[in-house]
Amino acid sequence: MISVEELDEKYIINTYGRQKERNLFLVRGEGVYVWDEQGRRYLDFVGGLAVNLLGHCYPAVVDAVCKQVAELSHVSNLYYTRPQAELARILVENSAADQVFFANSGAEANEAAFKLARKYHHPGRYKIITAGKSFHGRTLATVTATGQDKYQRGFAPLPEGFLYAQFNNLASFEKLVDGETAAIMIEPVQGEGGVYVAEGDFIRGLRELCDRTGVLLIFDEVQCGMGRTGRLWAYEHWGVQPDIFTVAKGLGGGLPIGVMLARSEVAGAFAPGDHASTFGGNPVVCRAALAVLQTILEKPFLDEVVQRSALFMNGLQRLAKSSAGEIKEIRGLGMMAALELREPQAVRAQRECQEKGLLVNAIGEHTLRFLPPLVSSEAELEQALKILEAVLGGLEEGQ
Repeated sequence: MISVEELDEKYIINTYGRQKERNLFLVRGEGVYVWDEQGRRYLDFVGGLAVNLLGHCYPAVVDAVCKQVAELSHVSNLYYTRPQAELARILVENSAADQVFFANSGAEANEAAFKLARKYHHPGRYKIITAGKSFHGRTLATVTATGQDKYQRGFAPLPEGFLYAQFNNLASFEKLVDGETAAIMIEPVQGEGGVYVAEGDFIRGLRELCDRTGVLLIFDEVQCGMGRTGRLWAYEHWGVQPDIFTVAKGLGGGLPIGVMLARSEVAGAFAPGDHASTFGGNPVVCRAALAVLQTILEKPFLDEVVQRSALFMNGLQRLAKSSAGEIKEIRGLGMMAALELREPQAVRAQRECQEKGLLVNAIGEHTLRFLPPLVSSEAELEQALKILEAVLGGLEEGQ
């Protein structure tokens, strides 16, 4: 029988660079673990790239999905459904927003945010200012908004109207704002760029700048939202409210969903026909998202996330102190962390962690990113730290 790897190589467009000798064929997941086809178990600290907030096959999510599929799997947005309406209500009641638009991914949610910002200011203002090292998606507009050249190469000409300032540098944003600026968009915690956390003065300064100039403030919480930082929304850490924000990834508990949320004054710029999505707000994914949100909002869930994430971050800091200078920096907030190496050995470290039963994510040549499920226990976090210690020790000896 032809192998999965051979089928992949023959029939799937090669956009992920999977390599047969290094990539896993995963067949099952439960809690914070996944298993490959040979029955070997791995701690999953990639978490579907911040998607599997509650780990794999969380019972409440599985139950919600199974019940909804048996009742109603999909209808057009020409009609009402209870899961969509209830999810909208719980999102608004627990955020700074007044209304929502449902999509299928973070990129689609960000596309909706760009369109809403331009429609709100139409005619005249159309420019969107984002930050260097940002990541906002893979569509043509969102890849243009992404402040990293490597994602844009080969796709010129890019859509006009996107400008880039320096993250955590308020003056660089102020310099770019003019009478044609519609919005400023940032990630409160940059994920794909290397897990860089916004500074309080910077993010509060952006709010003041937007208030003073009439520019909309958009937060991309696709990766850092949904309790990932220990608060439901990352912006809560600074007491700053956006005009628009986006969420996806962890909201669906493993199913694809994206949401754009906005203040009512801004949301009112959209009229029927201005934007739409065939699958956005699908009843199955909305039912799953309701289960995820209800779990996260139940006390003391987020308090426990804060406690366990402190244990993990402290453990990473201990590794840095004992690494003989091999670790340059530890960054992060909550269950979203990065370990930056001085030498370009991140890919090697990722591979050796996998060999020892821990899945992590190498961002470029120097940085390891950790996105453990929010349900990770202290024992599981300690297990990951022990594997990291062994791997990093081997890197030092092998130089």
